[in-house]
Amino acid sequence: MSAAPGVTAASVTPVVVRLKLSLLRNGLRQSGGRRAAYVVSVVLALLFAALQLIGLIALRGNAHALAVCVLLVAVLALGWAVMPLFFPSGDETLDPTRLVMLPLRPQPLVRALLAASLVGVGPLFTLCLLTGSAVSLAHGPAAWATAVLAVVLALLVCVALARAVAAANIRLLSSRKGRDLAVLSGLVVAVGAQLVNFGAQRLGSSGGLSALDPAADVLRWVPPASAIGAVDSVSGGSYATGIAQLALSGAALAGLLALWSRHLTRLMTAPDGSTLQAAEPAAQERGGSGLGRLLPAGRTGTVMERSLRYVWRDPKTKAAWVTSLAIGMIVPVFNALQGTGSAYFACFAAGMLGIQMYNQFGQDTSAFWIVATTISSTRDAYVELRGRALALLLITLPYATLVSVVTTALLGAWRQLPEVLGLSFALLGAMLATGAWSSARFPYSIPQEGYKNVAPGQAGLAWIAIFGGMVSAALLSAPVIALTIWLNVSADGDRWTWLLLPLGAGYGALVTLLGLRLAAPRTARRLPEILAAVSKG
Repeated sequence: MSAAPGVTAASVTPVVVRLKLSLLRNGLRQSGGRRAAYVVSVVLALLFAALQLIGLIALRGNAHALAVCVLLVAVLALGWAVMPLFFPSGDETLDPTRLVMLPLRPQPLVRALLAASLVGVGPLFTLCLLTGSAVSLAHGPAAWATAVLAVVLALLVCVALARAVAAANIRLLSSRKGRDLAVLSGLVVAVGAQLVNFGAQRLGSSGGLSALDPAADVLRWVPPASAIGAVDSVSGGSYATGIAQLALSGAALAGLLALWSRHLTRLMTAPDGSTLQAAEPAAQERGGSGLGRLLPAGRTGTVMERSLRYVWRDPKTKAAWVTSLAIGMIVPVFNALQGTGSAYFACFAAGMLGIQMYNQFGQDTSAFWIVATTISSTRDAYVELRGRALALLLITLPYATLVSVVTTALLGAWRQLPEVLGLSFALLGAMLATGAWSSARFPYSIPQEGYKNVAPGQAGLAWIAIFGGMVSAALLSAPVIALTIWLNVSADGDRWTWLLLPLGAGYGALVTLLGLRLAAPRTARRLPEILAAVSKG
């Protein structure tokens, strides 16, 4: 795989850089709205970077400047590592498979793509933060010289890290399923916001920035934060330590470039797996699969397996489940860790997971017509809904129990565990009941492409289905809630709160069965309307 005559590494680099600029320029020419959005995003990013730069420079001389700067660089590197996985289409040059037909060696191509990667808002934003970090830590001529090298080295490590991650996963990222990973980016933002909020509150309650010092002592030896840590070491006269930290970042850069080159070589020489003949076995019986053997026989097991496969394989369904699982754990556990929570917050997990029962048929989209052809009676509709509810319970019951146990353990409120579990089970049963009825009464379509979860014109149906169902579920749970309040305020109620666990579980099971029975005939009667509603996306 030799380079074309007259093509050298030096001549490839400016060509690829110009290609990056051309792609950017041509993209902005497509529409005025795109240009406006790009200009606004650039202005906001640079304004935020400028404010961060000023704030970091203001830290100069502060005793905790090293902790702040090292953690900031570590977070930057983490962002560079994960962003290509969630936004692979944000930079067309991230896809090296577009260059595989060119007569180029991987090493010159790595250098050219690395140079092109330095063109953009992201690298400029990172450069501003790295510069501010270096300025806040540099004291003395040797430290300033080290700062220049550290900034360049840290920036190259961040960019090379993003490129290595993208090259290693480019076959996945360029596929439809890979692009659907972007659906999960909202979860990353939500979880990240909760972590930042929790960290800020912990800082405020622990006496300020000194709480960051233990983490900084570790991260100052982790590239690329070690490059910024070298500036502080040289400022303090520890030249050997500074050289060692710079060497770590340099070694990381060399390793990332080698890994990137290796993946490029594989992409340019190995065939794409999608072009190979798949050796698919003959169709197997459902009972022959590992999952199928654990589920009931008949239609109930078939429906359960189909629902569980949707959770695992369908990007939109998976995103909804992962978000519910994460937030259902984060809210009660983080509040318990902050000392402001209540054991009853554990019921939030059951509520978040119970929402997944709503719009069951819309999750099938246009494929629901296959299911509709198998429903010819109320009994068929009942078994279909029951299988979907049981599949949901396979996940929600153990998870709600886990969240309840963890929350009560963190709060030291073991006495409240039975009543918390009883309330969770009752709420879950109420949401399964109202979700089954709502799925038949207010179905709506979920678009498979993009970020929308409701088809145009059906937003009102979605609001009625979800929020109306949640209000109904709260009303259905009122008897168990009232009993819990009465036992807690009565004089001898503490001795009987353990009864809330079996009562809540039994009540939830009864309400679920009643909801399925009421929803089944409506489902059987309204099959044409349901099919039309869920096929609009």
